Amino acid sequence: MKFEITTLDGAEAGSLELDEAIFGLEPRADLLQRCVRWQLAKRQAGTHQTKQRGEIARTTKKLYKQKGTGNARHGAASAPQFRGGARAHGPVTRSHAHDLPKKVRALALRHALSAKVKSAELIVMDDARLEEGKTKALKERFGKLSLSSALIIGGAELDQNFARAARNLPQIDVLPVQGINVYDILRREKLVLTRAAVDALEARFK
Repeated sequence: MKFEITTLDGAEAGSLELDEAIFGLEPRADLLQRCVRWQLAKRQAGTHQTKQRGEIARTTKKLYKQKGTGNARHGAASAPQFRGGARAHGPVTRSHAHDLPKKVRALALRHALSAKVKSAELIVMDDARLEEGKTKALKERFGKLSLSSALIIGGAELDQNFARAARNLPQIDVLPVQGINVYDILRREKLVLTRAAVDALEARFK
């Protein structure tokens, strides 16, 4: 698949061949959903906690005698039906993470890349470098490329000036190629890959 390369200033910089096995698949929503759900569940804190019966600092003395009062039979004041008592079946601290096979995760990433190509939301850039880390200058260049919501994937090493200039822009994320993931690809409108990122992805899936 032939794809045009652009520069940071919006000029043409030749073309390259994209691997059909990575960028030319028919996107499957079920795979993308499974991977996004796995990512979000894995990063969920799971620190929700309510007090159980044994953690309530209230008397365990029987409130009143068992029979003869005409009221319900009650024991400790820490029971859930009393104000200040425990919560019945409340949440406890736990991990929300679940397993997803490595091959499924790799396939979902290829489908996410293919989805961006199919919807014409992929941009291949020759390089992502700046002489100085100024946000204003980078914002002007992004205006030429119509980038308001984008994930930018660089090579193994990010240019520090580019990363510093981009971090103040809302809805602009910059990641090295090792950090590319399905959720970040789908949550932004455009996906921008440098030539080094494309080479690294094709080597990774070869």
